[in-house]
Amino acid sequence: MKYLGSCHCGTIRFEVDLDIKEAYSCNCSICTKRGHLLAFTTESNFKLLSGEESLSDYQFNKKIVHHLFCKNCGVGPFGQANPPGADEPKRAINLRCLDDFDFESVPVHKIDGRSR
Repeated sequence: MKYLGSCHCGTIRFEVDLDIKEAYSCNCSICTKRGHLLAFTTESNFKLLSGEESLSDYQFNKKIVHHLFCKNCGVGPFGQANPPGADEPKRAINLRCLDDFDFESVPVHKIDGRSR
C-alpha cells in the first residue's frame, strides 16, 4: 500500500510503498530518545517528493545508518542504510510520520540496537 508522510513542518514529504504488519522499536541511544516506531523497506519502494535541501544527516558509532532529519523542525521521518551484503540500500520509515496511518494498530517488536 502506498503511504504519504512528512516531517512536522511539511517541508520534507515522501511516498513509500509498504505492507505494514508490524512495527519495530529500537533501544539504541538515538531511537530511544526520538521515540521512533519503524518499518523497513528497500530504496526502490521509497520516493522523496520534496525537501531534499532541508534534510540533515546525523551518523554515530559505526556510521552505518544515516539518521536523516528536517533542518527546520527537527523531525526524523526516515533513515537510510546500506547494510553489508544487501542488494540495495534500505529505508527505515518512522511510522509516526505517515499520514493517515494508525501506528497503534500493529504489534510492536523490540530490536536490541543498544548491544550492536
